[in-house]
Amino acid sequence: MFSFCADPSLLPQWQWFTCYLTSATHLSFYWSFAVVLLLLAITAPVALAVGMGGAMALRSRIVPVAWLGKGYVNIVRGVPDIVFFLFVPIALGQGIETILHHINCPDWDQPIRQGNDFIVCREAKMPPVNASAWARNAYGFGMAVLAFALVFGAFVANTLYGAMQAVPRAQIETAEAYAPAIIHRLLEQKWADGVVMNLNFPARPPEAVTEVEVTRQGFRDLGEMHAVKRTDLRGRDYYWMSFRGAKQQHPDGTDLRAMDEGRISVTPLHIDLTHMPSIHDLKGVLGGAPPRAVA
Repeated sequence: MFSFCADPSLLPQWQWFTCYLTSATHLSFYWSFAVVLLLLAITAPVALAVGMGGAMALRSRIVPVAWLGKGYVNIVRGVPDIVFFLFVPIALGQGIETILHHINCPDWDQPIRQGNDFIVCREAKMPPVNASAWARNAYGFGMAVLAFALVFGAFVANTLYGAMQAVPRAQIETAEAYAPAIIHRLLEQKWADGVVMNLNFPARPPEAVTEVEVTRQGFRDLGEMHAVKRTDLRGRDYYWMSFRGAKQQHPDGTDLRAMDEGRISVTPLHIDLTHMPSIHDLKGVLGGAPPRAVA
């Protein structure tokens, strides 16, 4: 890589190591790490999108769509990942070439599969025979992204589906009906630094919700918390931490009271949880040199 690397035997130790660590083999090694990191950066959001689609399919009221989602999640999660990492690029690539073969070479009189060989006409090759090196690399990279997204998307779908099952359908429908307009109006306002907005929707159908209330944060009675036993798509038991749902009288103006009474609550929260009055009080007790333990 460097001009002084022409004869490494004449170099001092630090220059020799510089030449060694920048050889073509090492540069290829570094590049492989960069490709993997890029693959993860692209695959992660794609897998989340695929998982969301799978979770929505699982919750669909259209029976064939629900079956498709359940089949996708169960098949992918029940087969070793390495099989999909090998199967998807090969099977999908051959599928694309088969379609192009029938379109571009209708007069071909030889079978596509001849023993263990897969043979298509020149015009059906993917990537094309005359494609540049970067196009071939991009094609292989895209196949890898798709394979990873399909595999990890199934796990994301199962996780999101479990979370969705814990939320009543009426509550989700209410959020779908009103959240976009509420969020749009909130984004039009000027927020103070360090403020986040917490939206809560009651477990009632959209037509039964008629009011939005700006509230303060409420607190539940932790003594009401318990574990709910559930079963995942593969028949295995797991536990979901929840509240018993016993009727509690929450204070007026809190998000919990608004939810109890069927109103949408909007609560501005502050990220900085420091209790400033306590800081003033404690400075007189703990300021200065650290105290030593009393014997």
